[in-house]
Amino acid sequence: MESDLTTEHHLPFIRIHKNGRVERLSGNDIKPTSLNPQNDVVSKDVMYSSDHNLSVRMFLPNKSRKLDTAGNKIPLLIYFHGGAYIIQSPFSPVYHNYLTEVVITANCLAVSVQYRLAPEHPVPAAYDDSWSAIQWIFTHSDDWINEYADFSRVFIAGDSAGANISHHMGIRAGKEKLSPTIKGIVMVHPGFWGKEPIDEHDVQDGEVRNKIAYIWENIVSPNSVDGVNDPWFNVVGSESDVSEMGCEKVLVAVAGKDVFWRQGLAYTAKLEKSEWKGTVEVIEEEQAGHCFHLHNPSSQNASKLMKKFVEFII
Repeated sequence: MESDLTTEHHLPFIRIHKNGRVERLSGNDIKPTSLNPQNDVVSKDVMYSSDHNLSVRMFLPNKSRKLDTAGNKIPLLIYFHGGAYIIQSPFSPVYHNYLTEVVITANCLAVSVQYRLAPEHPVPAAYDDSWSAIQWIFTHSDDWINEYADFSRVFIAGDSAGANISHHMGIRAGKEKLSPTIKGIVMVHPGFWGKEPIDEHDVQDGEVRNKIAYIWENIVSPNSVDGVNDPWFNVVGSESDVSEMGCEKVLVAVAGKDVFWRQGLAYTAKLEKSEWKGTVEVIEEEQAGHCFHLHNPSSQNASKLMKKFVEFII
């Protein structure tokens, strides 16, 4: 039996054992899909990458299945989950339940993307997989996509690490002239960071900053030359160009008690000052914490954020 002395504890995410085994401490539960016609939303899993054994989970409002789809196609939402690139999946109850609620409220087709996780698959694996999923979706490789998705209304969204991924997918879509184009991107509490505080209101606590740096530099992206100043993570402070964002509009949600709060606000300012021709909007909850909408979905703040999210994509 392994001693605790041979185990690296990275709470609350994972333990890494001396033999290399990674033990995930949360985000492992799987909620089954359902095609029950009595449900408001039906769901299914479809593999998009046989090479890496990766799937998407699709969510479709049942009322759309009952309509004559000619001329009645619905918005397509591509969603990237959070979890610090280390935990969670589209099959986790928290994300299954959240996307179900989004689909009911917005009457859209949602495709929630699985990507490879660190430390077994460090960055840029998550970004490579996410782009691969977008390409797969755009090839109309599934009957639900063919029948119901309105490709003039394609949206990308994500929270935390997934919001960071959403940004980079938007940039790549612009650089590679993705067609059809992305209409809008929603980034909820985006995981952007840098070695130094972005301003006097940013996190000053050295212990907190060191912990985030350690996770990125030792678990998520150990090959980063500049550590947390890697442009994958330091979107605001790096010289990365945001003017090629490949969408018409962006919605950024920030929370005042979130460590990424000031980075999120600075990101919106960077977009506004760039030569990008789209529009950016921010929604801020000063007294809420990171991903409060997932931890307390029945709260007033969560309802407000859901309303804004849905208005953005319909």
